[in-house]
Amino acid sequence: FKTCPGRVLCKLPCSGEKEVDLAVQSAKAAFKIWSQMSGMERCRVMLEAARIIREQRDEIATMETINNGKSIFEARVDIDISWQCLEYYAGLAGSLAGEHIQLPGGSFGYTRREPLGVCVGIGAWNYPFQIACWKAGPALACGNAMVFKPSPFTPISVVRLAEIFTEAGVPKGLFNVVQGGAATGQFLCHHPDVAKISFTGSVPTGMKIMEMAAKGIKPVTLELGGKSPLIIFSDCSLDNAVNGALMANFLTQGEVCCNGTRVFVERKILDTFTKEVVKRTQKIKIGDPLLEDTRMGALINRPHLNRVQGFIKQAKEQGAEVLCGGDLYVPDDPKLKNGYYMRPCVLGNCKDDMTCVKEEIFGPVMSILPFDTEEEVVERANDTKYGLAGGVFTRDIQKAHRVVAALKAGMCFINNYNASPVELPFGGYKSSGFGRENGRAAIEYYSQLKTVCVEMGDVESVF
Repeated sequence: FKTCPGRVLCKLPCSGEKEVDLAVQSAKAAFKIWSQMSGMERCRVMLEAARIIREQRDEIATMETINNGKSIFEARVDIDISWQCLEYYAGLAGSLAGEHIQLPGGSFGYTRREPLGVCVGIGAWNYPFQIACWKAGPALACGNAMVFKPSPFTPISVVRLAEIFTEAGVPKGLFNVVQGGAATGQFLCHHPDVAKISFTGSVPTGMKIMEMAAKGIKPVTLELGGKSPLIIFSDCSLDNAVNGALMANFLTQGEVCCNGTRVFVERKILDTFTKEVVKRTQKIKIGDPLLEDTRMGALINRPHLNRVQGFIKQAKEQGAEVLCGGDLYVPDDPKLKNGYYMRPCVLGNCKDDMTCVKEEIFGPVMSILPFDTEEEVVERANDTKYGLAGGVFTRDIQKAHRVVAALKAGMCFINNYNASPVELPFGGYKSSGFGRENGRAAIEYYSQLKTVCVEMGDVESVF
């Protein structure tokens, strides 16, 4: 593999209705085998898949970098999170259980946790391999099969995941991959043999998936967009807060749904914080994502780059000040001249009603806003249709817990940002979606409960 920014890497045919049906029927057949295996048997297969991913970490990370454009440094972290996810759910597979309830007269009841059937996963282009593992891990642990559709912009690495599952010993067809865009997604959502849909992506697409799923009464998990607040109090560790702001805005070229792009800074330290953030942002190494010292690669494609640039242009027109970056970047290497690179941008003089503050940009653009009081900043932080994440930097731990309790967001960080341990649930409030990925909570969304009531005496009839 070599980085080829702006060039076609490969061509894959889109899956039509026939191919989608073949994938679902194949998964349905595999489900009959997989769902009858014990949790410990599923555990061993999933651990083997995790082992293969761990051993092939560098190779898969290289594939992901070429697939997406993110730095190889970040891609390796994504692959580590992926195998850790499969290990975590492998560990849970053998412990899934219902409960026994004693009833009067020696009667009793019990519950069974049962799989749903064929689950559909629809992934986003910012974390292609990792998102697939986040969805496949709990689905397979619970005994389900999965048909996964990656984004048409990043179709490659998930195919490797399907091969790895096969190598690990899952029944043939248990994890199938179909390729395509909206039409392929529609075929999946409407298919009568699909039991559940899990989607990661934009709010408008999430709304359409909900509508399609409603016609078949299919449960959905939606992990959608965000415009998350990052609150920097004056009593913070400044260096740590600056690190947090960079992590909250510039990972994967800013193409992260939970990024803390509204950075609220207490006025006492506004100038000091802003100066340090700008200095650090200007030092971010941009370029060939396969080089070890690169920290920011290329954006996903030309239309998206143009969209991000349009937000910056509009921000300036509305009165924001570009403190650094925001312009196109052309690397010295002539092979990279057609890449979709831009310098990370910090916007100052921002107001709450500006488009750059209200709308999800999904690029390396940080908006800095001053605040004076805790009560004020919490109210402003919550004044959004989104509710995916939020962060607080302060040395006052009571204040930290008080503020995150008041934030209307599903994933909150105290003195860090964008940490994603697989042990903790991830998901949003409001328009950012519902349902949870990761943690034990995800088991609830990939299984269903059956209640059994057992009478030990004669039935007392009222007739």
